Amino acid sequence: MTTPHLLQRFVLLFSVLIAPAAWSAPLIPPPPQIAAKSYVLMDAASGNVLAEHDGDARLPPASLTKMMTAYIATLEMQRGRIHPNDMVTISEKAWRTGGSKMFVEVGKQVSVDDLFHGIIIQSGNDASIALAEHIAGSEEAFTSLMNAEAQRLGMRNTHFADATGLPNPGHYSSAHDMAILARAIINADPAHYAIYAQKYFLWNGIKQPNRNLLLWRDDGVDGLKTGHTEEAGYCLVASAKKDGERLIAAVFGTDSEAARAAETAKLLGYGFRFFETRVFNRKGDVLAAAPVWKGAARTVRAGLNADLAVTVARGEAGKLSAQTVLKPEIIAPVKQGDVIGKVEVRQGDKVIRQADVVAMESVEQGGFFRRMWDSIRLFFKGLFG
Repeated sequence: MTTPHLLQRFVLLFSVLIAPAAWSAPLIPPPPQIAAKSYVLMDAASGNVLAEHDGDARLPPASLTKMMTAYIATLEMQRGRIHPNDMVTISEKAWRTGGSKMFVEVGKQVSVDDLFHGIIIQSGNDASIALAEHIAGSEEAFTSLMNAEAQRLGMRNTHFADATGLPNPGHYSSAHDMAILARAIINADPAHYAIYAQKYFLWNGIKQPNRNLLLWRDDGVDGLKTGHTEEAGYCLVASAKKDGERLIAAVFGTDSEAARAAETAKLLGYGFRFFETRVFNRKGDVLAAAPVWKGAARTVRAGLNADLAVTVARGEAGKLSAQTVLKPEIIAPVKQGDVIGKVEVRQGDKVIRQADVVAMESVEQGGFFRRMWDSIRLFFKGLFG
C-alpha cells in the first residue's frame, strides 16, 4: 500500500476516534436518479422542498394546468359565486376543443359539479373551457384569474395562457410552482380534494379512468393530476399520505405514462424513508395572552396565521424545540394581524425556522386615564429596566 493511502486511513481512523458524535448523526443520501427534465419533492405540512432538480425551470405543464382551473372553481364555490348544482350551457368552443374530453355536447346543460369531476378525473379540455366560461365569461378572462391566483400563491415561474394546458405560446409553469399549487389545493377544501382520488368517472355513457396510475398501485396516494403533450412529455403531480405525514411530488418531462408513475413513486418512497415532519402549532392556535399597554383590554390573543411545521431527517424531530418570543412592549391600538412576536424552532442551539406571531384580534386604545397611567408605568419601567 502506498504512503498516501496509509495517510488517508490514519486520518479517517483519527477522525472517528475524536468525533464520534458527528458520525452518529443521521445521514440523508442524495435522492435516487429520476429520469425527468425537472422534479420537486415537497413536504405538504411545512412546504419544505426535500429534493429537486431544475425545480424552477419554466416548462410546458400540459394538463397539470387544470389543477389551477379546478382550484379557481373551488375558491369561487367557497365565495358563494357559483354552486355545485348550477347548470352550465356548453358552448361550441368548449365542444370543439380537441385533446382529452369529457364528451359534453354543445347546447346541453351540465352541472358545475359534473364539470368539476370531468376536469379532475377525465382531464376534459371541453369541461375546462365550459367551467372557465361559466366563471369568467370567457376563457381569456378566466386566465386573468388564474395568473392573479398564481401570483398570490408565489408561483414565480408560471404564466397561464389557457385553461386546459394545450400548447400555447407563453404558457409555462415549473415543478416547484405546481407543488405549491398542489399544497394549496390539498389545504383549500378536503371534500373537493377527495375527488382527485376517484379512479373512474362516468359521463354521457362513457366511463373513463383517472390517468394517475399510482392510485392503483399505492393506497397512500390520493391525488393529483397527470399531463401530456408532445412538447411537455409525460408529467405528474402526486400526493401521498403515510403514518400521518403527507408528501407532494411534481415530475415534468418523463418519456412515458409508465415512467412518470415509476419516477414519481421513487421520489415519494425516498421522502417517506428519510424525512419526518413535526407540526408545532396550527393556524389559529392561541400561543399566549400578550400584555397590551394603553389599551381598552389588558391582553391580546397571540397566534399564527399559518401552520408551523418543520421537516428534518427521520429520527430528529423529537430533538426540536419551539419558543415564543413576544415584543417587550405592545402598545394599543393593535390591529388584528399585526406582528407582535416570533416563534423560533431550534435544533440544538441553531434556529432553523421562524414564524411571525400575530394579534388574533384588535385592541382599541383605552380611555384617557388608562393611557396616562400606563405612560407613567412605562416611564418607570424604562427608568429601572
